[in-house]
Amino acid sequence: MVIAYEPVWAIGTGKNATPEDAQEVCKAIRKKVENDWKAASDEVRIQYGGSVKGVNAPDLMKQIDIDGLLVGGASLDPDEFSRIIKYRLLD
Repeated sequence: MVIAYEPVWAIGTGKNATPEDAQEVCKAIRKKVENDWKAASDEVRIQYGGSVKGVNAPDLMKQIDIDGLLVGGASLDPDEFSRIIKYRLLD
């Protein structure tokens, strides 16, 4: 199961949550899954989306409850998208 979270205020605005705020919400999502569907809680993957860019991808991916990134507009720019997918190398 994959769950994607994007703050409604981030859609199309270029604004993103801080890594700590994104972590807090993703942690709450994981807890809800664990409470309601224990069998799925070990397999769920939570992605954060909301103005993901190469500059914020490493800090977002350091968060324990963020398993991946949902990339929107930045995926249309090959250089920016490349920076996002190379976040481990930039860390």
